[in-house]
Amino acid sequence: MEQIAWDQVWQATNETLYMVGISTLFTFLLGIPLGVLLVVTDRGYFCENRFVQRVLGLVVNIFRAVPFIVLVLFLFPVAQFLIGTTLGPTAATIPLIAGAAPFYARMVETAIREIDKGVIEAAQAMGASRLTIICKVLLPESLPAIVSGLTVTCVSLVSFSAMAGIVGGGGLGDAAYRYGFQGFNNGMLYSCGLILVVMVQIIQVIGDAIARYLDKR
Repeated sequence: MEQIAWDQVWQATNETLYMVGISTLFTFLLGIPLGVLLVVTDRGYFCENRFVQRVLGLVVNIFRAVPFIVLVLFLFPVAQFLIGTTLGPTAATIPLIAGAAPFYARMVETAIREIDKGVIEAAQAMGASRLTIICKVLLPESLPAIVSGLTVTCVSLVSFSAMAGIVGGGGLGDAAYRYGFQGFNNGMLYSCGLILVVMVQIIQVIGDAIARYLDKR
């Protein structure tokens, strides 16, 4: 097996962790309110607004339908405008967030819809405000499913980050492609792939453990 440049592997690992960490944070911050809005603006809920619900649903579906590699290319101008470059891990977080946040919003929506409407009606009967119902009823009741959804999304972001690396995003995908595949170095290729697999396993185990802890049923 060819010699492995561990300094490059370590740098690529840090870049992947950076991309996935930042993207997961902003996916969480954007996906939660978007998922909540998709539910509470729907028919039969306390903020019913079919126009808003349909527009949000359309936007989410469009971003979910676009293949990630196409989304990366499409958002190059946005990255150039916001970051000043289309290369590197920071620029790669923009398409990562754009691809993951709508996906996560749908998972949040599904989690909230599983809540019995009777619980919401009981909160309304006690005079709870809309914000109180969201913060004290909808989110706490669906929290285990929301965490499970975030785990699945984070795992997907690891995969997306590897694809982003091939078009200049850096990280393990870039190292595997440049130093492994193009450099005919199977050691680098397998090492980067193995680290990605281990990363996914760790994320899944931690996410499952947190979801089980939060599930009081």
